[in-house]
Amino acid sequence: MQARAFWTVAPGTGEIRAETLPPRGTDQALVRARASGISRGTERLVFSGRVPENQWAAMRCPLQGGAFPFPVKYGYSAVGVVEEGEQAGRRVFVLHPHQDLFLAPAAMCIPVPEDVPDHRAVLAANMETALNITWDAAALPGERVLVIGAGVVGLLAAFLFLRIPGARVTVCDLDPARRAVAESFGAAFCAPEDAPAEQELILHASASAAGLRLALSRAANEARILEASWFGAADVPLPLGEAFHSKRLRLISTQVGQIGGAMRGRRTYADRLSLALSLLADPALDALLGPATRFEDLPRAMPALLGLTPTDGPAPLCPLVTYA
Repeated sequence: MQARAFWTVAPGTGEIRAETLPPRGTDQALVRARASGISRGTERLVFSGRVPENQWAAMRCPLQGGAFPFPVKYGYSAVGVVEEGEQAGRRVFVLHPHQDLFLAPAAMCIPVPEDVPDHRAVLAANMETALNITWDAAALPGERVLVIGAGVVGLLAAFLFLRIPGARVTVCDLDPARRAVAESFGAAFCAPEDAPAEQELILHASASAAGLRLALSRAANEARILEASWFGAADVPLPLGEAFHSKRLRLISTQVGQIGGAMRGRRTYADRLSLALSLLADPALDALLGPATRFEDLPRAMPALLGLTPTDGPAPLCPLVTYA
């Protein structure tokens, strides 16, 4: 069986390579891709060759091909139909790189609910991260919530926080184009200089030192600040003098590699991903998806999709790849 996959082969350079799939194992599914999503923050680091060597093991995705820095086959948001295996005929989400036909462990093929279309299902990995953030946050009804960084994960987290009774959610970003999406979810939107003070729960997802410093400056007494950004090997200077101790602030790491908060030990990774997929039933989430790019066009289009080259108009939040 012949398949084609997108590989990053040098900084800023990708190509589509053909490969021959081995015979399917009894514990595997053969999946024909319909769509995949590009995680702009993580895949920008990979495509640019900026994954720190001491993080190569941690950054490896479940079904990655090759190795860092290059050549590497990377990605983790594929939706397709099982052609051979126990779930034959079913749509599934798989943490697999961009590839038109692939084998995956059957246990990693999570059924997509009927009310979630292919294009929206590619957000499952990001929604899983946002869901884990809410578990780590242990948000309370009526809290004042500030989300700094209106990327896909920040906006999905805001989408979930807004479902907590009485929560007042503000999304903060440098890009005014993100206002429409935040407000369509029901959140307030502001530029950094207008971020409200006395926030009791703050999610930082801008991957910038300035954003994290803003979070510290807007925190209420005993506020919780969740850090969802990944800075790679960069040093992040922070003002941990000033009011950090007198306000008894808490700076909490949140990441998707472990089940968050009190749900650890109560939910499996498959449970979490299944729940994330079910949360994608709302058509409002289509606002997070960029115009579709054909799989064949990825080598040419990837630099612009990742914001590495200039483009006309705003960059897509979650670039969508189609395989039809």
